[in-house]
Amino acid sequence: MTNNNRFGLELGLGKQQAYQDQYNPALLQPIARDICRQHLAVNTFNGVDIWTGYELSWLDLTGKPRVAIAEFSFPANSSHIIESKSFKYYLNSFNQTPLNDDELAQKLKHDLSLAAGGEVGISITAVNDYQHPPTQLTHFTCVDDLALASPCYTPSQNLLIAQPACVDKNLSQRLNSHLLKSNCPVTGQPDWASVWLEIEGAQLHEESFLAYIVSYRGHQDFHENCVEQMYCDIWQALKPTSLWIYARYTRRGGLDINPFRCSHTQQPPAVKAARQ
Repeated sequence: MTNNNRFGLELGLGKQQAYQDQYNPALLQPIARDICRQHLAVNTFNGVDIWTGYELSWLDLTGKPRVAIAEFSFPANSSHIIESKSFKYYLNSFNQTPLNDDELAQKLKHDLSLAAGGEVGISITAVNDYQHPPTQLTHFTCVDDLALASPCYTPSQNLLIAQPACVDKNLSQRLNSHLLKSNCPVTGQPDWASVWLEIEGAQLHEESFLAYIVSYRGHQDFHENCVEQMYCDIWQALKPTSLWIYARYTRRGGLDINPFRCSHTQQPPAVKAARQ
C-alpha cells in the first residue's frame, strides 16, 4: 500500500520491506512541512520535535556490537519532517556497520540535518548511563475524568470554548490529558499520546478541552501536524497572550516523537510520560 492521498505524496512505506543492516542514508524519506501546513490559519510559532531512539545499535571497529539511546531535536522551522518508518529503517541500517563513536554521531547529525533542512541536535547515551529526566510538568489539571457529552471524532476548532473574559490579564491555565489518539496517515496504525498545555491571558472550559482532544481519535495525520493544528486552533479560539502545547507520544518501532509548539522562544519542559 502506498499513501498518496492525504498529502499527495508517494511514500511507499505501507508495504513490507526488508531491513537493511548496512549504513544507508538514502532510506530517509523527508516530507516538506509546507505541504502539511497549507491549511493552518496560524503559521507563526516556535518549537521543536524531540525524538527518542531506543534501539540504536552499531559495531565498534573490532566488530563488537554497541547499543545506546539517542535523542534527536528537530527545530520546528526546519523545512522537512522525517517519516517515522523511514527513520526506523535508517537507524537499523547501522546495525552491522563498524564505526567509532564520533563517526556515528557525525553521520547521524549530517544525514538528519540534510534531510530535515535544519540543524538537528543529537545526544547519544549509553544504556547504563541513561536516566529519565525528573518531570517539570507539575500542577496541571487532568481533564480525563470529566463527563463527555456527545463525543465526536473529527477535530474542530468549534469544540473549544473560552471561559468569559477576566479582568486579570495575567490569568494562566495548565491542562493535560492522556486520551490523545490519532492515526498514522501512512499505515493507519493508532498513535497514542499524553498532552500538556499552558495558556496565559485566557482560559478554556475544561470540558471543551477534553472534547477537543478526544475528537482526534479518528483523525489521520503525522504527530507534528496534529500538535500544530491543536496549537493553531487554541490560539485562534482563545486569543491568549502566550501558549505552549506539548505531546509525548508512545514509542512505535523503537521511536517516540514528541512535538512541542509555543508562542515564545523556550525549551520544552523536561518530562518522561508514564507510557514511554
